Amino acid sequence: MSVKETRQRMNLPGMREEECFWWANEASEEAGHEYIQSQLRQGRFDLAQLLDKPSGISQSDWIFSHMRQILIELGYYLAQLHNECTSQTCPVMRANETTYYCAGNHGHPRPCSAISYAVHTLDFAVCQLSRESRHFQSMVRRLYRIFAHSYFHHREFFERQEAMTFLYARFVRLARKYELVTEAQIIIPDLPTTVET
Repeated sequence: MSVKETRQRMNLPGMREEECFWWANEASEEAGHEYIQSQLRQGRFDLAQLLDKPSGISQSDWIFSHMRQILIELGYYLAQLHNECTSQTCPVMRANETTYYCAGNHGHPRPCSAISYAVHTLDFAVCQLSRESRHFQSMVRRLYRIFAHSYFHHREFFERQEAMTFLYARFVRLARKYELVTEAQIIIPDLPTTVET
């Protein structure tokens, strides 16, 4: 992409909201993330459309672009979760009755509060994110635990966030579509948004 094209793809100070993001986005290996963000602005709740890989981008780049966007949104999710999930309310990371040890920031797995586990896991995933698909399955398995903890221990928060963002639905459908997680690892009961019709 040339410097001129890059400048044309910017929201400038003082622009009206309806003028923002006016450029056309086409999926390519360089612009997959921008394409997904454009699709999200047009239809956040149309999961089939959001996950439909366009031509012109490889499967690993498509997954990479989705994971990049999911990690960004998960950062906002955790900032909100922190209001009710603290080291006092959730001193260990649990999803349902299973306890998980944190390996993200300690050198070796050890117990960690749920919110610290979530932050460490997100940080680790951001550092590990690459276009090489060998990390996706491990990353998805660990990130899934954050959603599972939220679902089983902060259900009202989970449902409120999901109604606004469909982040979990997009995450789990991406994981299923590209076989990044086994069905046995999906412990949250299917929601209408997580099952393809």
